[in-house]
Amino acid sequence: MESQQPLTNGNANHNHNGDSPSAEPPASTFDPEIFKRYLLGLLPPVIGAKPSELESLFDDEFDERVRRFAADTGGVIYVVQSKEENEGMFKVSLYHLTPHLTYHPSNVTTLALIKRGPTLDSTTPLAHQLHFLNLFGGDETPYESLHAVVSHGVKPWFDAFVGARGTGKDGDTKMGIPMTKKKFAELELSLLHLQQNVEIPETHLIIHPIIQRAVEQAHAAGTRPNISHIPAKLLNDSTFLNTLHNHVNQWIKSIQSVTKLTRDVSSGTASQEINFWLSLERALEAIEAQLRSDEVNMVMDCLRNAKRFHATVSFIADTGLKDATDLVHKYNQLMKDFPLNELLSATDLDKVQESLVLIFGHINRKLRLSPYPIRRALPLVEAISRDFNDQLLRILTSHRLPFQPYDTFERILSQTMNIFRTWDDQIKEFTNVAREVTRKRNERFIPIKVVPAHAKLQERTRYLREWRKQHEQLAVMTGPTKGLGGVGMEVGGMDMEEEVKEAYEVIKRIDVLDVSVEGTEIWVAAENAYNERVSRVENQIIARLRDRLGTARNANEMFRVFSKFNALFVRAKIRGAIQEYQTQLIDSVKEDIKHLHEKFKTQYRYSEAYHMAQMRDLPPIAGAIIWARQIERQLQTYMKRVEDVLGKGWEHYAEGQKLQSESTAFRKKLDTRPVFEAWMQDINRRHMGVDGRLFEIIRLRGGGFQLAVNFDPQVITLFKEVRNLLWLNFQVPHAVSNMAKDAKRVYPHAVSLMETVRTYGQTLELVESNKGIEWLVAEYRNESQRMISKGMNIRWDYFVNQYDTSRYVPSSDGRDNRHIQFVREFASVVSVLQDKTNNVIDLYKDILRAVEDLSTCSYTTEAFSELLGKIQAAIDRLNLEGYANLDYWVAELDKRIEGILLQRLAQIIQVWCSEFDRTDDGDGPRRDLPMSRDLTNKRRGGKGVKEEKFMEGHMTLKPIIHEIRIQNQVIFLDPPIEYARATWIKQLHDWLGVVCRLRRIQSSRYEIGLQMQGASAVETTYTSLLTRFTDNTLEKPFSLIELKVQQIKDYVAKWLQFQSLWDLEAEYVFNRLGDSLAHWQQLLTEIKKARSTFDTSETQKSFGVVVIDYEQVQARVNAKYDAWQRDILSRFGVKLGNAMKEMHAAILKARNDLEHHSIEGIIGGSGRRF
Repeated sequence: MESQQPLTNGNANHNHNGDSPSAEPPASTFDPEIFKRYLLGLLPPVIGAKPSELESLFDDEFDERVRRFAADTGGVIYVVQSKEENEGMFKVSLYHLTPHLTYHPSNVTTLALIKRGPTLDSTTPLAHQLHFLNLFGGDETPYESLHAVVSHGVKPWFDAFVGARGTGKDGDTKMGIPMTKKKFAELELSLLHLQQNVEIPETHLIIHPIIQRAVEQAHAAGTRPNISHIPAKLLNDSTFLNTLHNHVNQWIKSIQSVTKLTRDVSSGTASQEINFWLSLERALEAIEAQLRSDEVNMVMDCLRNAKRFHATVSFIADTGLKDATDLVHKYNQLMKDFPLNELLSATDLDKVQESLVLIFGHINRKLRLSPYPIRRALPLVEAISRDFNDQLLRILTSHRLPFQPYDTFERILSQTMNIFRTWDDQIKEFTNVAREVTRKRNERFIPIKVVPAHAKLQERTRYLREWRKQHEQLAVMTGPTKGLGGVGMEVGGMDMEEEVKEAYEVIKRIDVLDVSVEGTEIWVAAENAYNERVSRVENQIIARLRDRLGTARNANEMFRVFSKFNALFVRAKIRGAIQEYQTQLIDSVKEDIKHLHEKFKTQYRYSEAYHMAQMRDLPPIAGAIIWARQIERQLQTYMKRVEDVLGKGWEHYAEGQKLQSESTAFRKKLDTRPVFEAWMQDINRRHMGVDGRLFEIIRLRGGGFQLAVNFDPQVITLFKEVRNLLWLNFQVPHAVSNMAKDAKRVYPHAVSLMETVRTYGQTLELVESNKGIEWLVAEYRNESQRMISKGMNIRWDYFVNQYDTSRYVPSSDGRDNRHIQFVREFASVVSVLQDKTNNVIDLYKDILRAVEDLSTCSYTTEAFSELLGKIQAAIDRLNLEGYANLDYWVAELDKRIEGILLQRLAQIIQVWCSEFDRTDDGDGPRRDLPMSRDLTNKRRGGKGVKEEKFMEGHMTLKPIIHEIRIQNQVIFLDPPIEYARATWIKQLHDWLGVVCRLRRIQSSRYEIGLQMQGASAVETTYTSLLTRFTDNTLEKPFSLIELKVQQIKDYVAKWLQFQSLWDLEAEYVFNRLGDSLAHWQQLLTEIKKARSTFDTSETQKSFGVVVIDYEQVQARVNAKYDAWQRDILSRFGVKLGNAMKEMHAAILKARNDLEHHSIEGIIGGSGRRF
């Protein structure tokens, strides 16, 4: 049968019912013949049915039942095998098919056929559509069979499925898997309990048929049954009465069989003992219910009526029912709600530990109430120990301990040892309760001793834990991280790591928790095999250890080697190999102790520890005690180090005794008690207390006063000393402790006040060193001074007496008293002053930097606007953060900015004048500019060189070109001279506008009220700076412009004179000159001179910032001039010719006259006339 069932279950994944077409046709389409063939093939091998016996299964209703089963959604059908006796007393097997299961003693076997889908499909093999389950029968109870199905079938299959999925603990918890496992365990346990229960015989009292009939008649008539319902003749019939008497005697015997029932508590399990008493109580209650019935009462009435008191009077006493019921009821005070199932259904170690606490808590509590005998309680606890042992063994075995990593192994066994300790603790408490109860009950003395069934398991787990620890230490030391594995290969040609692993494999192959005789023998054999392999590894380690100790240069290196191999010194073989280094190590420890002596002789105040203690806020006395104890601990470390290396009992050697005596003497010198007592005497001599005013005023040596907190620093030291000494387990007297408590109460506020006052002083120094910010922080400073004046009247006594009141009497509003509130408010106010001061200093530095940059920045609107924007942003931030006196402060800052901008204006005017007054056309040297640049550089300390280059490149005046043109014989200047004047003035205004048009800084940009009023009264730019010049700086450029305009006018006038060349008439000129050759000659000379104006190779005339272009008019004037000159020369030639002719004629005439006169005449007088 077992071989067939896995085959059927093995096809579980071939479920085709989802594609089955049988759901659509009516149920009658399934052919019962298929089901019949299936049963004929299944039943013979599974339940051993003979084919001839199966004919009873296929009766007339077989087809109908099969069709209904095939068509119903879900469902099951049962094949029941039962036994019947025929006339020949032979038992024959009968089989029938039923959809409803009933239990009958004649049933031998029941086979459940369970559908896997909603309906059966004729086209699919039934093996794929049906589960079958063999429900055993024929036993007195089915508990054992059901327990086997759950324990060996359902539960292991569920565990295997969950384990294969491996979702982890969190995933299992979310899906409710642990709860399901617990329910399975509880079901298994319940079935086991039912199986183990001691059957209490059921008592059925025999009732005479006549009595039974009489009671039924009375019930039918609706009256209470009494002897009147029995015929009168029977009441005196001795046969009838004897029968009743016999029945009563049988009742007594059957009841006594229950009341005198008992069991041996030392045999079986604890659950059997518990269930026995609970079942016995139920049986006794059932008997009592029968004795209260009308039939029994009528039997007793009949016997009493016949004067047979012997049977009636002693009936209850003979049965012992009352006493048994009382006793069982009292015992069941202990047995009811007994939490044993918590232990038996525990699935992990935590649950086992919790169940032990619950079980013994229940026993110890109920034993005081219930008269359950202690002599029975002791075996009951031992039975619980057996259950505990079995459950623990089951859980530990499931973990497969040898295969677990060491961390997991250690955690599990540590938890197991905790559980054993819990058992021991609970047993101690139980023993105490048992002794107490025995004493109270005056019971005969019995030794209260529980022999635990788990003692061997406890010893094995303890030994296993120690053994695995040693193995793990060996495995770690031979592992690759310690470097011994490779060394082993070099030294002995053996892989130590692999050797240790293989030695451990021997242990993996056995059940390490089997504490039976055979299991112990197997464990010993395995351990011996392990030790044989490990001994070779130990020899390798010993060789390496001796090699390293031999090459160690000093004791520290030797101890370092020991510390590395220290984990292996628990192994006796390795420990024995290092004993020869004993003397050498004792000498090194002596040297170390000598260094400790030297360290102690230097005294605490001169040691490095003193400065470290100050840094860590340790007071001097406590620091000295800690320092001495550190030296003492170091001494103990040296002693312990020797003991670790050389083993216990080292002080029994001669050298060891000397070393021990020296260390003992030194330890006495390190006693810190005298230091503490001296400090106590010093404290008692002084008067230290927390009183006086909160603040005090100190006169400084250099003159002036300073605010300070009136608090003695020695009180703080006292509080810290007491705190540290208490930590160091010194007994501080009550008075000193109270004084320290007062100091401790006040200490936080004193430190807070000291820190606040120090912060206040530092902040005032910051304000003094930054003179420009006093106005801004004046409001916060005044608030701090107001708080100081308020605190002048507060005394320390208030803090000492009122600090703890709120702990016991909470105030209604939950606030502290006003003195503590003052400390917090003062700290808050000063903190605000500090924050505001630091903030405004940062902003003030940014503003100053920007103001300084105004004097050196590039002369562009963007550069000035960027700096002023930074200044304005800082002012807006000051305004937004609510600094006081901002208007006055900004006004002062604005004046400073005006002074810088005024300098920049004077410089730019000077540069403009230099640019304007140049006489070259841009290529020649600029003679006037270097002077102004030198002045600028001197004024700016050399920072302006880069800016001057920028100004030379960009801040220049472009020359204006004017053209002398002639049109319609009219000479004129294009554009006119007035255009030049307007252009220069506009350029000057643009240069000045870079500064004058800048937006003036404002302090009230966040004030709504000021914006809504007439803001036009306030100047928003720096135009008014032009009225601030003290000299003629502003007039100078305008005078230069006028001078330049006049020069141009004079030059242009020369050209405009040539207009007369076209306007004059030649005859008018000739008539004007007349015949005077002198006038003509003068005119020609002037014409020659005037020709130099236009008769040149150049085409323009430069005046620096203006150029006069005469190229167009030059040729025409030259031509016109040539024409005029030709006319005048020709006319002058005619005039000169005529004059010459006249002169020649006059000279000729005179000559002729002379020639005609005589010499005498000439001499005589005519000559005089001539």
